[in-house]
Amino acid sequence: MEADERTDQIDPEAIESGQPKKEKKHRTLFQKLFGFLFGASDPDYEKKRHLREVAKALRQSRLKFYRPRNEIVDPNLARFFFEFYRVLGPAQALVKRADYSGALKTIIIEKVLSEENLKVRESLTEDEIRKRSHAMPLKDLNNQIKDQLVGFFAAFDVDKVKEINHAYQLLSLLIDLIHFDYFFLLKKFDSSLPEGNYLYVPRFDPINSEYIIEDLKEFLDITSSIQEGETWDTVLDILKEYRNVDVVPRAAWKKIVARIRELNRSHILLLIIQHVEKNPYYRIRPHISTEKIVESYLSKLKAQTELALQKIYKEKHESKVEELTKAIFGTASISRLKSYTEKANAAFAKRMLGGFLYVHPLNYLKAFLLDYLKKDIREIVDHFLIKGKWTSNLVSQQVSESFHSLLQLSERITEFDDSVSDETPTGAKLKLYLHKYEKDKQGAQKILRQMLKEINDIARALIHEAAGHLITIGKDLKLMLDDYQRNTHELIINWKEIEMSSDKDLRTFMVETYKKLYYVVRLLQVFVKEE
Repeated sequence: MEADERTDQIDPEAIESGQPKKEKKHRTLFQKLFGFLFGASDPDYEKKRHLREVAKALRQSRLKFYRPRNEIVDPNLARFFFEFYRVLGPAQALVKRADYSGALKTIIIEKVLSEENLKVRESLTEDEIRKRSHAMPLKDLNNQIKDQLVGFFAAFDVDKVKEINHAYQLLSLLIDLIHFDYFFLLKKFDSSLPEGNYLYVPRFDPINSEYIIEDLKEFLDITSSIQEGETWDTVLDILKEYRNVDVVPRAAWKKIVARIRELNRSHILLLIIQHVEKNPYYRIRPHISTEKIVESYLSKLKAQTELALQKIYKEKHESKVEELTKAIFGTASISRLKSYTEKANAAFAKRMLGGFLYVHPLNYLKAFLLDYLKKDIREIVDHFLIKGKWTSNLVSQQVSESFHSLLQLSERITEFDDSVSDETPTGAKLKLYLHKYEKDKQGAQKILRQMLKEINDIARALIHEAAGHLITIGKDLKLMLDDYQRNTHELIINWKEIEMSSDKDLRTFMVETYKKLYYVVRLLQVFVKEE
């Protein structure tokens, strides 16, 4: 028994620097001199001497797993692994994908959060953000969420992050231990062993150590990372929450931990590997997770909130555009441009270029100028500006100037649209550098971006200019409508005469036209904010 205890205290890793610590103390001057005269300085001699010490330690170990003389693995080692197999084998299906599970990492992190922080976290889900978006402007919601994220991130101080990472390291070790292929190893000792039958009474035979040396290495790398004194209740609670069942029976796990502790203290597996591979300097490669799950968790949360806001913004944007286009044109499908189009943008998108940025607002503007400027707005000009008797020319002059400017803008938009077709110098140059993009990405990209910026600047300027004139006509039309509805007219003094010359109800006509002007300006502003 005393010999066994001494053997368990031998440190095989001390072999790399000399002899085991106990023996090293008792070496005499004569022994040192003898070793020097007969080859102690020879690396091969030192290696053989260390291997003899390894063999001696294996023979003296009370864990009879291995026979150094013939390098045979004893059935006792298989029985040892069968204990692990019966306890951990049933858990393999339950944690099959646990090492990839974001849900499991989330459970670990959120387990250390306060109730207040958990409420904040819940308020940052897409559903909750969507609910809040109905009660406040998106700009205010965006600022509110930014403030919440700052406060939530601050909750993860150094101690809390350390606690979380340690829990994840333990969990990773447990999952690695569960995932170890015990059946594959045990099948080498008993070829009749049925997979998944934990009540089977095995008949293990001794086997050549070479058959399982790689298995032993993998198992040792895992178990050597499990330190004594670790508390496993939190990890087992996390797994239970993850699968709604005790993944590993707690009483059985305590016995497994005791066996691992015994294994680590004896260094028996390391000694076997060193002896079988004739390498007394073999080192363990611990399985320790270095993944920083808090950082990725917070980054993901930030990305999810931003994505939720973007989705809500896009949905509201599309809903508003559809609502306004139907109010103006009676349909959401409008197509008036030929070259400055989304179809042309496909070539730019493939090369990660922005392309034509104002296709939709310019298309709606062109449609409005074609469909309404030369009809309803011209009718206003004919009825009120030409036939009306104005007390002041200021309003009528503004309407007239804006109307004629819009007529010119309609032509300029057509010219602009034609200018980017393939048949024009600009369009041909765009096409040329799109072809050159694959061979000279940097050069072509620089030229294309500059060209697209200049083109889009022109489109934006056309929209801004048109919006200004439409606003002017809308404001002046509102003044005319108000004047028409007064008992005493101050702007136009011959409303009766105008009524007689028109086949329309003037009030209804002015109200409907004003609505169209108001809607088209709002539609343009959805795409192009005023600077």
